[in-house]
Amino acid sequence: MFDKGPTREATTRRTLLLTGAAGLATAALVSPTRANEERTDLAEEPVALVKRLTGKTPTESERMHLAMPRSFSNGYSVPLALAIDSAMTESDHVRSVRVIAPRNPLIEVATFHFVPQRSQPRVSTRIRLAEPQYVLAVAEMNDDTLLLAKAWVEVATNGCE
Repeated sequence: MFDKGPTREATTRRTLLLTGAAGLATAALVSPTRANEERTDLAEEPVALVKRLTGKTPTESERMHLAMPRSFSNGYSVPLALAIDSAMTESDHVRSVRVIAPRNPLIEVATFHFVPQRSQPRVSTRIRLAEPQYVLAVAEMNDDTLLLAKAWVEVATNGCE
């Protein structure tokens, strides 16, 4: 007639549920903070970010030309022009170029692939930017070296959701 209190099995389930809920709440509170701190650190150090993404250390190069407006009215459609000085022969060619925006929710914005003797390493497009930041272009050459170019872009409105 009277309940003698929770059984051992009920306590275990309740404890498990409370522990799981507390763990999820902690993860929800801690993870975004750590992610934002990590994003800020990496945004300030382009070489470290590229090394973390690719496992290779890039070198800033005069062979890469990244052109973007210093200031743009909105982040939804920011123009980007990129050219790499390369003969595009079998012995000297660009394999691919990655465009990275470290302060975007998805930091890898675009990747372009090139074929020696069949393409020119030039790109003209528009990208979205979440906030003012350095945009990075990383070219992987045929000898596995990475070339880096960066441009600061100030956007007035957020182009990423």
